[in-house]
Amino acid sequence: MAYLRPPPFFLRIVDPLAMRFGFGGSRILTVPGRLTRRPQRVPVIPVEHGGARYLVSPRGDTHWVRNLRVSGQGTLGGRGSSEPFRATEVPVGDRPPIIAAYRSVAGRAVKSQFEALPDAADHPVFRIDLS
Repeated sequence: MAYLRPPPFFLRIVDPLAMRFGFGGSRILTVPGRLTRRPQRVPVIPVEHGGARYLVSPRGDTHWVRNLRVSGQGTLGGRGSSEPFRATEVPVGDRPPIIAAYRSVAGRAVKSQFEALPDAADHPVFRIDLS
């Protein structure tokens, strides 16, 4: 599976600011590390589609994706709240309409990632069900 490494500027500047201020509807995903079990935090933009909530990885097979596959659970935080959830990966054939909904919400922020990785198989999608 493909992976687009984020530029250092995003890791050091943009991601911390997104987690602190919730830019563009971002929330803080906390998921246990697959090896260390220590909580890993990353900004994500949840999207609603067809009455369900989803997480989409615009950069492909990232660390948070691999961690979520192993643990099957995490929390979404932000604005003083924290919601535990269970995650189920969406089959590749069911991803296109969810990805389209995600792209309409996330906008220009993810355009280049989807141009670099145009195949839906390269963008893991997880349905999140609140625990």
